Amino acid sequence: MNVPPHEPTVRPSPRAIGLCLLAAALAIGAALLPPMPQPPEYHQFADSRACGWLPNCLDSGSNLLFILAGTIGLLLLGNQRRRPLFAQRGEALPYWIFFVGIVSIGLGSGYYHLEPHNHGLMLDRLAMMLAFMAWFAAIICERASVRHGLRMLPLLLVAGIGSVLYWSWTEAQGAGDLRPYLLMQAWPMICMVALVWLYPPRYTQGAAIVWVIALYALALVFDRNDRAVFDTTGGTISGHTIKHVLSAVAVMVVVAYLARRKRITQA
Repeated sequence: MNVPPHEPTVRPSPRAIGLCLLAAALAIGAALLPPMPQPPEYHQFADSRACGWLPNCLDSGSNLLFILAGTIGLLLLGNQRRRPLFAQRGEALPYWIFFVGIVSIGLGSGYYHLEPHNHGLMLDRLAMMLAFMAWFAAIICERASVRHGLRMLPLLLVAGIGSVLYWSWTEAQGAGDLRPYLLMQAWPMICMVALVWLYPPRYTQGAAIVWVIALYALALVFDRNDRAVFDTTGGTISGHTIKHVLSAVAVMVVVAYLARRKRITQA
């Protein structure tokens, strides 16, 4: 994975240790909670309108935005001849996986929304974890340590994908449990905010990281209020469709961040 052999070690501050303990507390707290099954009504999205041959057309069709954004990101990574995007080549790996994951979200979520069911939802969530864990590793590389970020990448991918497979297996047993999956969404988000706060940036445009997290959090709010948004807009658009749009915008913020940033030279 092209890990740099002589990268200086970044010693964690007391605040970093405290936040790691907080993450551990979240994991322990999740383990102590009772199992959280998938709500039976989860697949009943507010907007079920069809457009000709395409069922649930806005929820399905809006996934094209993920495919477009992910493809743009992959093209950016593949065209670095004039200006390299990374100080070290190994830093590109998490972003390659991230954008592949984004394209996979477009495909998996698009398939799922044609006829919502658990199997399609599993494919959608597997792609989400692929992208989410890869981006988390990318932020570790940029803020804390390239070596540590690349070493954590396969562990994060296994943990994220494993949380989805665990949910799917428990669902098939008639006792679904979302706790690990929800934890693998909340824990990285908290840690990424901590990394931005605690460690100095190596690239400019670092505020984009916070914007991406904020956009994703806002997307989740719209998703939780799927029916309310649909009713408020007079049946024009649902909260889940807006979630897709905001999440794709967040991906484009990542693309713009990579394209516009510059390396910060340390004094």
